[in-house]
Amino acid sequence: MGAPLATNSPDPLDALLGLARNAADGDAIRDGIVSDIYRTTHDICKEAVRYEDKRKLAATYSLDKIVTSKIWGFPIMLAILGIVFWITIAGANYPSSWIASLFGIVEGYLTAGFQALNAPEWLHGVLVLGFFRGTSWVVSVMLPPMAIFFPIFALLENFGYLPRVAFNMDRLFKKSGGHGKQALTMSMGFGCNAAAILSTRIIESPRERMLAILTNNFVPCNGRWPTLILLSSLFMAAGVASGLQTFATALVVMGMVLFGIVVTLTVSWVLSKTALRGVPTHYTLELPPYRRPQIWKTILLSSRDKSLNVLTRAVIVAAPAGIITWILGNIYVGGDSVLNHMAAFFDPFAHAIGLDGFILMAFILGLPANEIVLPILLMGYLSSGAMVDADGLDNIKGIFLQHGWTWLTALNMMLFSLLHYPCGTTLFNIYKETKSAKWTVLSAVIPLSIAIAVTFVVAQTVRALGWV
Repeated sequence: MGAPLATNSPDPLDALLGLARNAADGDAIRDGIVSDIYRTTHDICKEAVRYEDKRKLAATYSLDKIVTSKIWGFPIMLAILGIVFWITIAGANYPSSWIASLFGIVEGYLTAGFQALNAPEWLHGVLVLGFFRGTSWVVSVMLPPMAIFFPIFALLENFGYLPRVAFNMDRLFKKSGGHGKQALTMSMGFGCNAAAILSTRIIESPRERMLAILTNNFVPCNGRWPTLILLSSLFMAAGVASGLQTFATALVVMGMVLFGIVVTLTVSWVLSKTALRGVPTHYTLELPPYRRPQIWKTILLSSRDKSLNVLTRAVIVAAPAGIITWILGNIYVGGDSVLNHMAAFFDPFAHAIGLDGFILMAFILGLPANEIVLPILLMGYLSSGAMVDADGLDNIKGIFLQHGWTWLTALNMMLFSLLHYPCGTTLFNIYKETKSAKWTVLSAVIPLSIAIAVTFVVAQTVRALGWV
């Protein structure tokens, strides 16, 4: 921020010229001019406008001094984010279980119908165990978190808090070459990266919008939460006292989120210095007043415009994955399934980055939707030939341990899940928004390269130190 303009100057133009002569760079000139304009309009409003409720205005100023302060702004922001995560995770557990149970009942009736019609086993496998079960996994896992997360963020936006988040993050994104509004699109990515791509339309600059599109994938969407939470609780928080395991799990997951934000800022900075060079667009934001949100209207609109829209696209893209998975698990070559052959092919490379062939195979087949990565992995381990429900397995950690898992395997799978390429729905949205095959491919190659590099460094470092 440049030095404030002299308020006692007889001519505002003289003050501007003086600032232009004394300022070291254009940013200082621009910020000084904006500050003086705001100060002048504030003085005019103070003289001409009369407020019916000055206490409300004073309360807004007092609250802003806290939530946008350099000391308390970021801690409050992280605390609210953590609360939103906790509400989403805790609130989605039961609905997800209920929806999965409902789909299980429907699957039973479908199976009975196929048997009554004497349908071939392969047809039942493709349509029920592949198509229907894969689709039901996506719906039961994605719908409840989105139905909770999107309305909460919409309520925070209507209340007036999200502009304060952008205000706090503006300084960081400006230093990384991005735009302050990227904080808002990044926040949307916590619910669904596909929806976040659409939300980048609020960024006017094409260059900075492309930065937001290419880096949005580094915050975990609701499809990655099951993997992060499950592995955190099974491996990272396993040695913690029982009463603190939930807290430890939350800390690990929050650590992953913060690491994703750091990667977002770092990649934005690198791209802004290379492929997407340019001067950051200035972001002048006059914070809106706090207001009481229209709760039910907000919930209904966010559910219709975001949750159902994203879910529909996810189902369309993810449904074929269930069919492909069933086929690969039930076609045998040389006495073994194609699924196992794929895992064996990927195993040497996977071992170098702290994973195994089945994990990489699961991520590849899980391209349409991150929600099906875990069931595909378990299906490969159990050689069941059909998707399985991870929530129905009491000994899931035992299955992992039997296949050579350590805490390093769990950590690197979490890192790979956090950083790897976007899901098929997100890639589809990226292509629709950019109209460019080049940028769509880069949006997959860049995060995949980072995921491989990070997991390789972690694996080799841990092994060199003899920690596993």
